[in-house]
Amino acid sequence: MNFKPLADRMRPQKLSDVAGQHHLVDNGKIIHQIISTKQPTSLILWGPPGSGKTTLARIIAQETNVEFIEISAVTSGKSDITKVIVQAKENQNLGLRTILFVDEIHRFSKSQQDAFLPHVEQGTIILIGATTENPSFEVINPLLSRSRVLVLDPLAKNDIITIIKAAAKAEKLTSKRLPATSIDLLAELSGGDARVALGNLELAMQLTKNQITPEIITTAAQKKLPGYDKKGDDHYNVISAFIKSMRGSDPNAILYYLARMLNAGEDPKFIARRMIIFASEDVGLAASAALNLAVSTFQAVERIGMPECKYALFHCATILAKTHKSRVIAEAMNKADMAANQYPNLPVPLQIRNAPTKLMKDLGYNKNYKWQAGFKPKSGFLPTKISNLDFFDEAN
Repeated sequence: MNFKPLADRMRPQKLSDVAGQHHLVDNGKIIHQIISTKQPTSLILWGPPGSGKTTLARIIAQETNVEFIEISAVTSGKSDITKVIVQAKENQNLGLRTILFVDEIHRFSKSQQDAFLPHVEQGTIILIGATTENPSFEVINPLLSRSRVLVLDPLAKNDIITIIKAAAKAEKLTSKRLPATSIDLLAELSGGDARVALGNLELAMQLTKNQITPEIITTAAQKKLPGYDKKGDDHYNVISAFIKSMRGSDPNAILYYLARMLNAGEDPKFIARRMIIFASEDVGLAASAALNLAVSTFQAVERIGMPECKYALFHCATILAKTHKSRVIAEAMNKADMAANQYPNLPVPLQIRNAPTKLMKDLGYNKNYKWQAGFKPKSGFLPTKISNLDFFDEAN
């Protein structure tokens, strides 16, 4: 009996078997090029769970004939890294290259990440890190500068269907045992995660020896179909309804749409970011403190995570819905943008130019300017050609 999970048994062994990520694996794309030239390079693979980060790292090692060592930042420490480096140096002495794959590399501290630097620079290891978090914030800059960051997308529904059909064939599941409606539901419930889809299928197979119906799939997945595709129309429709309900000061509606998004697995940081934008664009000068609240909410989401950060999200959304609204900032910003685009090179008035040298002072730079609150130079602060512009006049 094979005790390996179905998702592990179905892991692709060569690049041609990979579903999705066409922007990376198709002919002429970067991973295809790495493999065809047999020249592996340090990479940071950034993408959601189940999008194929580990699979691609293993395939790169296998198809470029490089030794593959895998560690997880969750379970590994400094001693594990030291052992890997010792082994990699032994390989190097034998003329062999070593890929060190670090799963969840964002979990390593900055000092732990620093430990990789000299060995990457010396070519002792080829580092491939996998992360679900934005590497700009979670991976140190020296490592980023020595690596290529490749972004993996959530698998499309059709890609998940392809994976499920391949698993059904491998498990000898007939179309009668696993009908098309059940395959479609498995793909819909996966959220773009191949592991989730195959895990749900495996549990469904264990729950019944008869036909795997949509009801069995729902039981295995332990959640209702939310009717919300994070890449599809519902994603944009619901977030649009959420924003418009805040703009229309309807707290009941915004709480419904917020709960709907979170229950469907929407990234809470995406929602928090939209509220930061709303706080300036739609609340603005009517309640300037709303921006501080929205930024604090985003920080709370980052630091606490789901499900506890829901309190902060509902708190912030309710206040944004109930508070007074003002478009003055948004309209003034748009007018300023138009003016800057129409007049991109107007000279700055001499009286407010910087004057670090005697020559500049002799030419009138910074002449008669006074360091005092409310002082206004005779020439004004705007270039002469647009000195009469008032971005706030019509906005008010």
